[in-house]
Amino acid sequence: MVIIAPMQDRQLTPFDRLLAAVDSSLRTISSAPTRATRSNPAAGIDEGTLTADEKAHAAGLMRVNHAGEIAAQGLYQGHAAVARDPAVENQMKKAADEELDHLAWCEERLAELGSGPSALRPLWYAGAFAMGAASGVLGDKWSLGFIEETERQVSDHLSGHLERLPDGDLRSRAIVSQMRDEEEVHGANAGAAGAAPLPTPIRELMRAVARVMTGTAYRF
Repeated sequence: MVIIAPMQDRQLTPFDRLLAAVDSSLRTISSAPTRATRSNPAAGIDEGTLTADEKAHAAGLMRVNHAGEIAAQGLYQGHAAVARDPAVENQMKKAADEELDHLAWCEERLAELGSGPSALRPLWYAGAFAMGAASGVLGDKWSLGFIEETERQVSDHLSGHLERLPDGDLRSRAIVSQMRDEEEVHGANAGAAGAAPLPTPIRELMRAVARVMTGTAYRF
């Protein structure tokens, strides 16, 4: 009798991880709609009356948020690909799975606003994956530190979007609010897992890169 070990007990080789990363990247940047595993936070909330300018502005902000979630997938998958501790790898993958819901919710809202995601999705993913893998090579504590700081900055960014979204756009507000809450949890989990505080120059560089991405994704 041949006994096949459960998939969760199988030790992944570096090549297995590479194939998984390639598969994840293709699914993330494809034009096919992302499927959420949880209900959209905007479900049951009536569409408000928005002017054409308000719709365009809300779409720009949600496109930025969608681009951020594309980058989050790259970041988490990059970290997971080089993680040394299986527990850290699993934590990264779990967070990436949860953030797929964010991706789907943003896509749904963009469609409702008559718009679509950034045309530069492959760039956002590739850049974030490279940064995630590069920081992960230094060790899990630095990888976790990168995640903790990223999620802190993303939470601040989403709080700013809640202030900038049109008052009547309750559907977008519901989505962004839940995204922010969950990003804060991901950051806290990384801290609890042993994240190392990043040097100030690195944190400032991350903010500068984020400003470039958000300014570009708003328009393209």
